[in-house]
Amino acid sequence: MNLVLDIGNSFVYEGEDLLFTTKVASARMAKELKELFESYPGIKRSILCVVGALDPAIVVFLDKNSRLLKVSHELKLPFENRYESPETLGADRIAVVAAAAFKYPAKNCLVIDAGSCVTYDFLSADGVYRGGAISPGLQMRFKAMHEHTDRLPLIAAVEDVEDVGTTTEKSLLVGAVNGLVYEIAGWTQSLQDQYEDLTVILTGGDSQFLSKRLKNTIFAHSNFMADGLRQLLDYNQV
Repeated sequence: MNLVLDIGNSFVYEGEDLLFTTKVASARMAKELKELFESYPGIKRSILCVVGALDPAIVVFLDKNSRLLKVSHELKLPFENRYESPETLGADRIAVVAAAAFKYPAKNCLVIDAGSCVTYDFLSADGVYRGGAISPGLQMRFKAMHEHTDRLPLIAAVEDVEDVGTTTEKSLLVGAVNGLVYEIAGWTQSLQDQYEDLTVILTGGDSQFLSKRLKNTIFAHSNFMADGLRQLLDYNQV
């Protein structure tokens, strides 16, 4: 049994089968991980994907209670990494590119991870990671417009977004949501013009919200990163 820990989320797998998943609150992470190991005593291996600071006690706990693998550019990876500064490539981006390499071998893939930031990562059919882009995520756009102006309100996403806003709140919503949708569509079209057989994967916290507004040729995968991490664990034979 394996534990996949993408900070903020945890997944328990038995082979390829997902047995359990939950969101892990930062303030309660140590307690929740202890309870998770008590509930699933069969966990023998774990993989940790973290961007930014993490309480060292969490790493110590995982290392003590399982065979721990931490995601970094130094791992054995299922793709050739041509990022010019591989040491700065986030663990989350490594994980989704690995997932694409495992799930879509010999395919040109664009992975779009829509979370706090939106990351775009391109894996070519010859198994080479070519790089990508990072832009503000949906919630970050809402907050930036509110915090960096004097009078614009903080808004939240709603399902129905018009083409033209008729109030300030609606205009903010249209600008943030449709702006991001057009950005994703533009990135996708640009690469599709170069690679007709491009496979486009949309994942991350806002993927389901955004997928309804994008062409159905873009595949939404809610657990795409977790599956890639699970396979990385096997690939490195920990």
